[in-house]
Amino acid sequence: MERDDDWCNDTIADDEEIDTLEMQVDREGIEVMSRYQPVASDLREVISSIKIGANIERVADQGVNIARRARKLNEHPELSELHLLDEPIQHALSMFDDAVRAFAERNVELARTIKPRDKELDEMNRNVTDDLIERMQDDAANLKAYLNLIFVSRCLERIGDHAANMAEDIVYAVHAEDIRHLAMEK
Repeated sequence: MERDDDWCNDTIADDEEIDTLEMQVDREGIEVMSRYQPVASDLREVISSIKIGANIERVADQGVNIARRARKLNEHPELSELHLLDEPIQHALSMFDDAVRAFAERNVELARTIKPRDKELDEMNRNVTDDLIERMQDDAANLKAYLNLIFVSRCLERIGDHAANMAEDIVYAVHAEDIRHLAMEK
């Protein structure tokens, strides 16, 4: 949104640190399991922490993908269609922030609100994609830019998927309830 290539470059460069942190969480989780042989809630906590770390790393990967697309978009004049992403951006960030907060606070009620919100983000992504495809037909000169916006929208949708995965792991860690394949609550 700021059309700042330096932010894009920083995001891409910081990905290696996130990868390293994910591996550290994995190592420490395995060490806890091998050294202390946790059971029940302690074991669920360790396993969920490892899985949540992996989802956070994947969110960072989506951030890198967005940064790469943003750099490409910055090579062209700003499109008014960029603002089609305003709502999906806020929605994806809110879901991710709530997932991290729910994990930190072991807040199952907050975690349970995230999965239904993922369906809303999926619908936003479909609408943005449909709008941009329609505009591509009328404005072939900006075809590449519209494609980059579609890819950014898809990355935002994937961030929502990872937030929903985190929410499932939080519910499992705290209540030993597997909600991964349950029907969505509205």
